[in-house]
Amino acid sequence: MKSRKLSIPYIIWMLVFTMIPIVMIGVTAFRDKNGGFSLEPFQKAFGYSNVFLKSLLIAFLSTLICLVLAYPLAYLLTKMRHSTQQTVQMILMIPMWMNFLLRIYAWVILLQKNGPLDTALSILGIHGSYIGNTAAVIVGMVYEYLPFMVLPIFTVMSKIDHNLIEAAQDLGSNSAAVFRKVIFPLSVSQYLGGTDDIMIGDVIDKIFWTDQNVGSAISLVLMIFIFVFLVLMNLFGDEEAIA
Repeated sequence: MKSRKLSIPYIIWMLVFTMIPIVMIGVTAFRDKNGGFSLEPFQKAFGYSNVFLKSLLIAFLSTLICLVLAYPLAYLLTKMRHSTQQTVQMILMIPMWMNFLLRIYAWVILLQKNGPLDTALSILGIHGSYIGNTAAVIVGMVYEYLPFMVLPIFTVMSKIDHNLIEAAQDLGSNSAAVFRKVIFPLSVSQYLGGTDDIMIGDVIDKIFWTDQNVGSAISLVLMIFIFVFLVLMNLFGDEEAIA
C-alpha cells in the first residue's frame, strides 16, 4: 500500500505531461480549423510522405553505420583487460557529458565552408561545403548515437557463456567459425532499432505554427509508426527470451 502511495506523483506526472498531450494531439488530428470532425488533416499529412521516407532512410543508414562501427569495437572491448575497457568506455562517454547542442554545433564548425575539414581537404584539391547535405546529417547522428550502440552490444557480448565458445572450439571450429556460429548470433539477435534535408520532426515543428490539425495528424502518424516498431521489437525480444 505504501509503495502505491509513493507512485501517485509519478502517475500524475505521466497523466499530465504524457497522456493528456497525446490525447490532445489525437483529438486535434481529427478536426478541421473550424473545430469540426474531418479527415482532411491526414490527407494533407500524407502529402509529406517523401519526408517520412527520407527520415526513415536517414535513420536506417545511421543505424547501419553505427552497427558496422560499434560491433567490431564492442568485440575488441571484450578482448581487452578490465582497466583498458574502463578507459575506452570513459572515452566514449566523456563527450556525452557535454550539452547536446554544443556537440552538434562543434560538428557545424568542423563541416562548414572554410572550416577545419574543408581547409584540410582543400589542400588535397577537394573543395565544397559539407553542411546542408544528407552526409552531414548522417555524420551527426552517427556521432551522437554510436555510444548507445557500442555499450549495449559490449554488455551482451561480455555476458556470453564462455563454455559455449570452448565447446565450439572442442568440436573443431576455428576462430572464424566460432565467431560466425556462436558469438555473432548471441550478440546481435536482440539489436536488429540543411534546408534540402528536412526531416519529419522539422516538418511537424513548422506546420504546428500554421495548422495545428495537420501537425497533429503528422505527429499521430509518426507515433503509430513508433508504436508498430516497438511492438515488433518486443515480439523479437520475447522470442529470444523464450529461446
